[in-house]
Amino acid sequence: MAAYIIASYDIDDPEGYRGYVPGVAPLLAKHDAEVLVADYDAKGLEGEKRGVYVVLRFESDEAALAWYNDPAYQPVKKIRVDSSENGSLVLAQEFAIPEA
Repeated sequence: MAAYIIASYDIDDPEGYRGYVPGVAPLLAKHDAEVLVADYDAKGLEGEKRGVYVVLRFESDEAALAWYNDPAYQPVKKIRVDSSENGSLVLAQEFAIPEA
């Protein structure tokens, strides 16, 4: 069953963040992730709006965690963490409507 990593955060150091997307893209490809959402200008409907929203699709929890825990991702992740605030990343399961 597919698994999704959902991220939201505010970039507070745009110069520092500049290396994140070029650094993370090859690692997402390496782990067969599909980028479903990457929005820097989403419209807030409820709650406090963040500056960045990302939804990544992986084949499974294991695949998502393999990407997140990949040693090659750790310095790239540090770029994101060090240049942003109010961050949230969650691992969520695909939803299937139960059959009646």
